Amino acid sequence: MEQKNYLFPIFLKAHQIRFLIVGGGYVCEEKLNFLLKSSPLSQVTIVAPEVRLKVLAVIEKHAAPNVKIVQREFQASDINGHQIVIAATCIEAVNAFVKQCANAQKVLVNVADDPPRCDFYMGGIVNKGNVKIAISTNGKSPTLTKRLRQFFEEMLPDEIDDLAETLNAYRNTLKKDFETKVSTLNQLTKELIQ
Repeated sequence: MEQKNYLFPIFLKAHQIRFLIVGGGYVCEEKLNFLLKSSPLSQVTIVAPEVRLKVLAVIEKHAAPNVKIVQREFQASDINGHQIVIAATCIEAVNAFVKQCANAQKVLVNVADDPPRCDFYMGGIVNKGNVKIAISTNGKSPTLTKRLRQFFEEMLPDEIDDLAETLNAYRNTLKKDFETKVSTLNQLTKELIQ
């Protein structure tokens, strides 16, 4: 089977990264909720002339002290100091300008609902304590990503976090080289997938 999805998934320490969201409407609400649900200590600046009350509700729901709102039009200098930008306006020209400004500073940008302009996609995330699973459809179907996330959230038992803690404790008792540790842990966990 030919591989069609060449994306490389990584897990960022989001609390160490500064995010900029341009736009304060429905898309901002969705992206902010997604980010704070997974990483509630994220440092986020929202720049928008108007901010929906539901965006404020998301901030309150997650008790997110690191979210700052700048209520005005986007300016190119807003990119300064941010490592990741999300263009979340409903105005194509503004999103294109945000993309141009971010790329000029070599900052990664996600342009909501415009896969060709994205440097990265925000896939589905399943959280079960220390276990986190990322899901991507290569930007083809956010709806399918959402449904897969819901499926895995229901199917994975909450106790999987206990298993991760137990395996970590056992791994820390192994005083062998890396290859032997991997082999030992692979042997121990192979029953999980049978």
